[in-house]
Amino acid sequence: MAATQKAAGQPLDELMMAMDVVDTLRHDEALVQRELSGTDRDAQLIARLRDIYASQGIDVPDHILKQGVASLKENRFVYAPPKAGLQRFLALLYIRRMSYARVAAFVLTALVVSLTAWHFLVTAPRERAAEALQAELGQTLPEEITRLTAAINAAALDDAVKVQAAGLAADGERALARGDAADARRVRDQLAALDSELATAFTVRIVSRPDVPTGVTRIPDVNQSAENTYLVVEAIGSDGKPLPRRVVSEEDGKEKTVMIWAQRVPVSVFNAVRDDKAKDGIVQDAELGVKLRGKLGIEWSKPVEQGAITEW
Repeated sequence: MAATQKAAGQPLDELMMAMDVVDTLRHDEALVQRELSGTDRDAQLIARLRDIYASQGIDVPDHILKQGVASLKENRFVYAPPKAGLQRFLALLYIRRMSYARVAAFVLTALVVSLTAWHFLVTAPRERAAEALQAELGQTLPEEITRLTAAINAAALDDAVKVQAAGLAADGERALARGDAADARRVRDQLAALDSELATAFTVRIVSRPDVPTGVTRIPDVNQSAENTYLVVEAIGSDGKPLPRRVVSEEDGKEKTVMIWAQRVPVSVFNAVRDDKAKDGIVQDAELGVKLRGKLGIEWSKPVEQGAITEW
């Protein structure tokens, strides 16, 4: 403590000179070991230091040289790192605070961006979808099923169609009760298709064009001795334009949407139409049936058989 107070009271130039002496001693480790190991070592070391500084043209007072030698022994002007502990940790933390602050800012920014992206890309769409589903189950689908059922009951000319609509509506109510939106939509779509079919009216007309055959025949695989006869037909709406129809082929059981199909008919009807066309190349009696508004089935004008094909 006394040495520290003494150093503190020294002029700055003397203190700096003493520090330079200590630094010179440390750089000349061989000199220190040699001079300090002999007898009267302090005097010898001071003399040696005096010669070193004199050779450099520097006049250093003896009391400064003595102070430098004493300081070397006391390890003064030597930096001793603090021991590991809380204080050292806090000091290092303070010194490196800007680096840590930049890292923390980057991590915080990345976290905020990630949370924001998750909210807008995942959480918010999921919440909107859940809200939309609840609205659909609670209002949209029940209203649509009720409306379509009422429209079918008002348009249907056959009680069987009303019974069919009531059955679908009951299926829809059960689907809504258990929260099954997919099944409720399926019922809604079936009711919409039924309502659309009831509102459709057309005439089934035998095709009589040069590029399309009027009739085709098939030999079934299950009975090679038999021959099925078909008339190629199309549905003509009230505006005179052909309408697309969903037809199930009896050959492969597949349902297709087609503009023309071949309806199976008895051989007698097939031959009558063939003879009609043979007269002048035109089928005069081309009407095969009528689909009335409010009915599902076709009222056939000529005898037909169950079955149709979509390719030939």
